[in-house]
Amino acid sequence: MNESLAHIERIGWINPKYQRLEVKIVDESLQRLKPGESILVRFMDVDDSEIDNWDPYLREQWWPSGYTKEGLLLVERPFSHRYQAQQEISVIGPVGQPYRFRKSLRNVLLVAFDTPPLPLTIMIRQLVHNNISVTLVLLGQAREYETKHLPPETEVIHGTDSIEWADQVLTLGWADQMFVVVKQDDEHMRFAEFMQRVGELRTDIPKNYIFGVFQPLLPCGVGACGACMMRVDGEMLTSCTKGPTFDLTTIKLPT
Repeated sequence: MNESLAHIERIGWINPKYQRLEVKIVDESLQRLKPGESILVRFMDVDDSEIDNWDPYLREQWWPSGYTKEGLLLVERPFSHRYQAQQEISVIGPVGQPYRFRKSLRNVLLVAFDTPPLPLTIMIRQLVHNNISVTLVLLGQAREYETKHLPPETEVIHGTDSIEWADQVLTLGWADQMFVVVKQDDEHMRFAEFMQRVGELRTDIPKNYIFGVFQPLLPCGVGACGACMMRVDGEMLTSCTKGPTFDLTTIKLPT
């Protein structure tokens, strides 16, 4: 875990709702984040007009979406957040552990339920490059996320407002691994809803099959404050250091 300075080189347009930041990071150890790792950022130069909305304690969690040929970090952010070119930021990272993929992986199912799939998109190019089939399912509010900028090999399925999509049984059986991200308002409840739906369609849910990507608020990012503590297989673990992904069969979820 390191703290370093960075600045926003360029700001581009992805679609009407999302912008892409190209970020130059000074610390070499943070220049090549692996899928699953994120960074916590705080702005060094705060505009007076934004001071009422600035929280000096909680940093923004940014999920990388890739890198430019020049090695600049790519980050997708909604247009509801305003940034400026050459804006300087303080960066803490890497936060979390890389995603764990099976060695015999052939087919991956990614699911976003009522939240943008930003924690998932960085893995898509890597998986496609390794000739692994990727299906991205967008449910509820996630259906508003436009996907034209993703690799064309990615199969995108738009589901319903609930946890349903076309050929659901076939898709669940086809996947060797699943990674699921849900809205942050009540992650445990939403993951419980998802697992209940999968349980209705499968006779069993094996271990190391469905992984939840948890996004709790991270006051420190180093496991010191205990704010992101969760029970995994009877053991208390901090999401910021042991996550963000956990096998959902090992999590105590509400019934």
